[in-house]
Order: sequence, then structure tokens, then C-alpha cells
Amino acid sequence: MAQFTLPKNSKIRKGTHFKAEGGNIRQFHIYRWDPDSGETPRVDIYDVDLDRCGPMVLDAIIKIKNEIDPTLTFRRSCREGICGSCSMNIAGTNTLACTMKIADVKGAIKIYPLPHMAVVKDLVPDMTHFYAQYASIQPWLKTSSVAPPDKERLQSKDDRAKLDGLYECILCACCSTSCPSYWWNSDRYLGPAILLQAYRWLADSRDEAAGERLDELKDPFRLYRCHTIMNCTSACPKGLNPAKAIAEIKKLVVAREGA
Repeated sequence: MAQFTLPKNSKIRKGTHFKAEGGNIRQFHIYRWDPDSGETPRVDIYDVDLDRCGPMVLDAIIKIKNEIDPTLTFRRSCREGICGSCSMNIAGTNTLACTMKIADVKGAIKIYPLPHMAVVKDLVPDMTHFYAQYASIQPWLKTSSVAPPDKERLQSKDDRAKLDGLYECILCACCSTSCPSYWWNSDRYLGPAILLQAYRWLADSRDEAAGERLDELKDPFRLYRCHTIMNCTSACPKGLNPAKAIAEIKKLVVAREGA
């Protein structure tokens, strides 16, 4: 018989409400799961006094860990939107907790780990497969010619400008985990973030391995699972356009086949 409900042990249960009184109180509903406990996931509610907290969601999460519940687990580093460590789903949007303003979210702030990734603990997703995909595109300058002995490999200002909108990617995975094609085919489809990174090297005038790179990408799944849904572009907290980069790769593949 077909089963149309989630298994009992997969349903998120109500957790603990850490209450606070007075002040400018705001509720944070945070996903919690500890693989060592043997318990099902839960959502804990934390009351935070915003008069004693910084303006960003990450400020509130750090305050919760430092002052309310030290067992809360999450990643963070730079706090300036540079490292991508604090990527998570906030109020239904994949974004960076350090650049998401509390004031921009109405009502209770619901925080979950990035969707459709295995969870290590609480708000920490398992990025192992994502980073393996990144390594697979060989994200470094590849050349066959001998480098100048007395200077760097140079490029014109116009060629350098072609990298704008590509090099800024911080591999936070917000775009890839917002992509339905990546949800269903992440075992073979590289996803928006990795394909944007792949195009970064294809667009670099100093790289001399375009043919080799395109051969690696020309695959029904690695590249062509993209259906231009544009979730990736909407989700990118850096304002980049992975969908455009993927389209440019497809154009390069077509041009190469017609040459």
C-alpha cells in the first residue's frame, strides 16, 4: 500500500521555548537536530531582546548560543558576507545570516539549515559533496605555454572585466540549494554555484584549457539539468547571476560543436 505521510520518526516536533520578559522581544524559531541523541528533529523557540542585540540575524544566533543555549550549533566566520560560512534558510530564503537584517523579517524569524542537504547537526549542512563537485572542475588557472620569466601572466582591462560577476562567488551554496534540478539530481548535476565557478575559468583570457573544460562539462546531467528556473539568481546573497553563467557555458559548447 502506498504511504502518503512522512515516517513518524521524520516529523519535526515542538522543542523548548526559552522565554524572556520585558524589553524588545523577538522570537527566533530554530531547527535543532543532534544525530547522537537518537531523537527526531525539533524546533526550539528563543525569545531575544533586540535592545541588547546586534542588527543582523547572525548577531541574534550568536547571542542565543552565548547567553541562552550553548548547545546550538552553526557555522560562522567573517560576519561580513565574505566567507559564506553562515549560509542558512531564514524566513524561507537561502541567505547569509551575517547580512540578513532582523528588521527585514516580519514576525517570528524561522531558521533552518540549507534545504536538500544532509544535516550534520542543527544548522550545519554537510558540504562534502558540494566541495567535491567544486574540485571536479579544477578551479585553477591551467596553461600549456611557458609563463614569462620576469612578470605575471597579464590580461587587458576588458578581459579582466569579463570576470566581474563571477569571481565574487563565495561558495555559500545558497543558489545550488534553491535549485529544484539540484535537489533531484545533485549526484550528477553540478548545480548553479559550481557551474558559475566553471565559467569563471572559461571566461579567463589567461586560461588555455577551454576545450578540455568544455569536454568535461558536456554531459546530459553535469550541465544540461539546468532548466533556467532562475531560483539561483534570486537566492544569491552577493547579487550574482549563476543562470547567466550557465547559459554562457551552453553557448560555448554549441559554438565549439559548430566550429
